[in-house]
Amino acid sequence: MTYITVPLETGHNRSAFSCGKEILDQYIQKQARQDMKRHLAVVFVLPDESGRIKGYYTLSNDSISRDIVPPGIQKKMPQAYRNLPVSLLGRLAVDNEFQKQGLGEQLLLDALHRCADIAETEIGSMAVVVDPLDKEAILFYEQYGFIFLPTRGRMFIPMKTIKQLF
Repeated sequence: MTYITVPLETGHNRSAFSCGKEILDQYIQKQARQDMKRHLAVVFVLPDESGRIKGYYTLSNDSISRDIVPPGIQKKMPQAYRNLPVSLLGRLAVDNEFQKQGLGEQLLLDALHRCADIAETEIGSMAVVVDPLDKEAILFYEQYGFIFLPTRGRMFIPMKTIKQLF
């Protein structure tokens, strides 16, 4: 089956979305459009034929301190960069009705592929970072090669690793 994600539009039914995590439900229902209007995040949705959202994720630019990346990566980065550009996968959620069907993986891979493409030709980014909400999210991201940074529970995956996935 082909999954096509698109930027969130007014025709998408956000009100019916429920993934079981209130913070993610509230975001798509009440905050996502405003974040897009303010250019704080781009929200990508996986809609069905009727416009109902099966799942979504958000992407933004971010940076991390050079000092917190693993030494093997740090030594390859120019000393002049105190902060390194990264892509932030801010949220990722699948509606309850569509969970356990591989959509979380498809959304993650779509986001990683999108970030790698953009980093190659449009905006510099040396990694994708996530701030997992809970243990379930941590285990999910670890399956795809995300590793912990030493601050605030943040995880990341270098672009070099992402490119090996595709």
